[in-house]
Amino acid sequence: MPALNGRTAIVTGGNSGIGRETAKALYDAGANVIVAGRNIGQIERTVEEIKNVAVENTIEPARIDLANLRSIREFADRFRSAYDSLDILINNAGVMMPPPGRTADGFELQFGINHIGHFCLTAELFPLIRNVAGSRIVTVTSLAYTVGSIDFYNLRLEKDYDAQREHAQSKLANLLFAIELQRKIDQAGDAVLSVAAHPGLVDTSLTRHMTQAAVDATVRKHGPLMPAWMGALPSLFAATSPDVQGGHLYGPHGDGGLRGYPVETPIDPLLLQDSLGEQLWSFCNEAIGCTFFG
Repeated sequence: MPALNGRTAIVTGGNSGIGRETAKALYDAGANVIVAGRNIGQIERTVEEIKNVAVENTIEPARIDLANLRSIREFADRFRSAYDSLDILINNAGVMMPPPGRTADGFELQFGINHIGHFCLTAELFPLIRNVAGSRIVTVTSLAYTVGSIDFYNLRLEKDYDAQREHAQSKLANLLFAIELQRKIDQAGDAVLSVAAHPGLVDTSLTRHMTQAAVDATVRKHGPLMPAWMGALPSLFAATSPDVQGGHLYGPHGDGGLRGYPVETPIDPLLLQDSLGEQLWSFCNEAIGCTFFG
């Protein structure tokens, strides 16, 4: 990683797992890091564990509930009052296959947290991001996107709940968002990169809603889970490498993208050619009362 002295970064979901390792690596490289998450107590403990009093850069905890648009906007207000630019935004936080539920604003929980929350956060912070030439927005997806589809009639839990289907839908939405955002950035002539990253098969608390039997079955089928620090490498590569291109996807190089070190990962060409990304963008703007590149 290059030195990041003087850069400012936000990592959502930074209290544990991939987010924690991402925040730590950015901080160790010299960035001023804001670690944002819903459980402020856990975030504060994580920050204290990472903090090194011998260095000049900072690492700070911040509360944000990505299941609540009001909380997201309050976080953005606080950030704007303290900073006038943002170099790196890593949209990392997420949930995987929880029991059925809705966000405070009525969206299915996985779609609402994984996608809508980060769409709103990026929209709120984009004026500060575009202030920095070469700034980056990294949105974390997963290979589950390959079996996902967007059902515009089931984004508020209107139908029977299928945890795996809804998870795949949210991860496809993450990837579509990263691609469509780069298209709009290019059209506007802004010097910002929007990039997607997927971590591969990683041992984190994200599996907490899976039974142990389901986790064991996954390991038997796909092989061992990587440690969290390796799962953070694609996000860090996407956020800092000079070789990264906007609108592209980066993930592990080995075993079909399940483990290894970060490389560019091919994206299904159909995702690049059809209007699904634009349709999803319009839905989000209207659903949350936003005019982000609208």
